[in-house]
Amino acid sequence: MKSEFPSVTQPSLNPRSPSTEPMPSGEHSLQDTQLTRARASLRQTIARYNTYLRSVRTRPTGVIQEALRQDLQQLTVTLNKLENTVVRLAVFGLVSRGKSAVLNALLGRKILPTGPLNGVTLTPQSVFWTPEPTPGNDLPDHLQIELIDTPGLDEIDGQTRARMAQEVARQADLILFVVSGDITRTEYTALCDLRRAQKPLLLVFNKIDLYPDQTRQEIYQNLQRLGAAAEDDRGLQRLLSPQEIVLVAADPAPIQVRVEEADGRVTYQWETPPIAIEPLKQKILRLLAQEGSTLLALNALFQARDAEQSLAGKVVELRRPEAEALIWKFVRYKAIAVALNPIAVLDVIGGTISDLAMIRALSELYGLPVTRHEAHQLWRTILLSAGGLLATELGSGLLLGLGKSGVAVAAGADTSLGLPAYAATASLQGAIAGFGSYAVGRAIQTYLENGCSWGPQGASRVIQDILGQLDSHTIIYRLRQELSQEIGLPGV
Repeated sequence: MKSEFPSVTQPSLNPRSPSTEPMPSGEHSLQDTQLTRARASLRQTIARYNTYLRSVRTRPTGVIQEALRQDLQQLTVTLNKLENTVVRLAVFGLVSRGKSAVLNALLGRKILPTGPLNGVTLTPQSVFWTPEPTPGNDLPDHLQIELIDTPGLDEIDGQTRARMAQEVARQADLILFVVSGDITRTEYTALCDLRRAQKPLLLVFNKIDLYPDQTRQEIYQNLQRLGAAAEDDRGLQRLLSPQEIVLVAADPAPIQVRVEEADGRVTYQWETPPIAIEPLKQKILRLLAQEGSTLLALNALFQARDAEQSLAGKVVELRRPEAEALIWKFVRYKAIAVALNPIAVLDVIGGTISDLAMIRALSELYGLPVTRHEAHQLWRTILLSAGGLLATELGSGLLLGLGKSGVAVAAGADTSLGLPAYAATASLQGAIAGFGSYAVGRAIQTYLENGCSWGPQGASRVIQDILGQLDSHTIIYRLRQELSQEIGLPGV
């Protein structure tokens, strides 16, 4: 597994090779199932758009083709991360807060550069961490941890900082934000910006050796005061609670110690207190042991959903004129056929067949061919998702068809009265049928614009299922309302 960020090469810190052994027989854990579904969703998306790019009929060219390839490459990177079960922990903070020192303390050796000058970390750097297992916090054997160190958020220009933070936070599964001393307005703003990534966050209060009287509750109350002043006192609290505040001393400052010699002389020596990183290490290991695979699956699925929408948006835009013409062709054909047909039941059957044919034609136009069975399943999905709209069209069409059939029978006896009534009923039924066909066509376009994610393996569907399975004691449980809104679903 190759990281997208510059790595600090250390032979002892290389990632574990992903296991090629099959999963143990027996019942898989819930997290294993979530990972399996996330992988299947990404593979389905990649296969679908590989087919599109290779299709002779629908192959795009120029700028659109290159953009599609770049998006598809990002999907492939995301799947590779998921296949290798790499959990990314990104560390943010202002300069001189000790971000690199915190990571070095976790690693147990000085790997990442630190120093008294600002700007030691100039670009994001990554290193793999293989912690020693501890009782009660054993990580799954297949899980790998990548630590990402970032430059100080206040030492690079605003636009570059925003882009860097957004990109790293998007790829991270868990965010560590390092502070020391009183939390500044700049730090609070940075925390709020990172919150938009909707990732679990741990607030790491470093240099506790210099602030021995600080408590987690006092730090949390300070955040509340800053939030109240910014009129944002509720938003950050949903992401962060006192339980996500950890106190550490990653690189304690030397202190002068009074030493009494055997002969009575008193001397003073400088000693460095022991590193206090164990609370953070245990917090991370406990969190990853309990929900690391879920974090990994959700993050990959959200990236997949975004990539699907980007890819589908380009495809839809490219084929929009042809699709509009195709939809209106089926609208006309269905309206005319239904209006002219005198047999009620055949109206409904013929209209349904027309809709299924339009679904297949649109799918082929967009380079996403489907079978008859898949088209039927999609038509049923659209029928249900449209609520009573299409059901009303079917019901109205059937009733009007029955009325039209009755008029046709009556017209045989008296054409002067029957034909005008038949024509009026047929016209109304045809108009309703055409409207239903147009609604189906637009629903197909919406389906494609959302990355074809309505199916059982679609990213949005799998995200919805995982959010519904969250344990109330997990760190991401508090985020599920926002995550549900992010994919356009009601709160789980």
